[in-house]
Amino acid sequence: MVLANTPLVRPVDLPAETAFVRRATDISQEIDAIISALPRQWIYCCYNGEYLFYPFCESRSIGEIIAFATDERRKTIPTTVVDLYAGNLPQSPDGVDVTSAYLDRFGYYAEIRQDAQNVPLERQVNIFGGLRWRFEEHVPWEKRRLDRVALFQAVRGLKFQPDLTFKLPKFNKISFPWHHNLTAAVGSFWAAKSLRRNPDSCNAISSFQWPGSEQFKWHSQHLMDLGFMEPGQWF
Repeated sequence: MVLANTPLVRPVDLPAETAFVRRATDISQEIDAIISALPRQWIYCCYNGEYLFYPFCESRSIGEIIAFATDERRKTIPTTVVDLYAGNLPQSPDGVDVTSAYLDRFGYYAEIRQDAQNVPLERQVNIFGGLRWRFEEHVPWEKRRLDRVALFQAVRGLKFQPDLTFKLPKFNKISFPWHHNLTAAVGSFWAAKSLRRNPDSCNAISSFQWPGSEQFKWHSQHLMDLGFMEPGQWF
């Protein structure tokens, strides 16, 4: 299913069963409808210009990691968003260059998530970094987090929230208490595109490059080496 602000021309290679739905400002309503319509199905939720990576995705299928998560009695695969960006903005003024994409190899931090009463939530964290951290003065607070549960199984009564978390607490937990779980990553040009589209940030930023920049290898091992995801107990 494709959520769009404006009508789109259907690509010729897109499956005929793909539905186009007008997107609201708060996408949680559309996601809730999708969850209700697809009980027990696994769903991957992403924006345009985003790419899903999981451990050993070059040789293992998405079905295999879903089967593994199911065997571990997990209904979610937590993901970290990795901001990708063009290394040369004069050549790629929209901030997107899939042939020579860069990422930040350091400059990330996590903090324990708290509820409305400032009580720490068990095994939930907020992750920050990337372009949204380096150029935070141009990014609204609610858009700065990099943690997201982008891959999950729809269950009855599950509700999605505007901050991209779920109302069911266990769906927001990063792992079981007794071992690390398999995690995934989403390579995203979303922040780069937004910073280049906004007139204020576009005029203020001449380059996304800094000492922490590293060219992305478009390989899962690169993301595992940098600590963005891990195979957990999956051998």
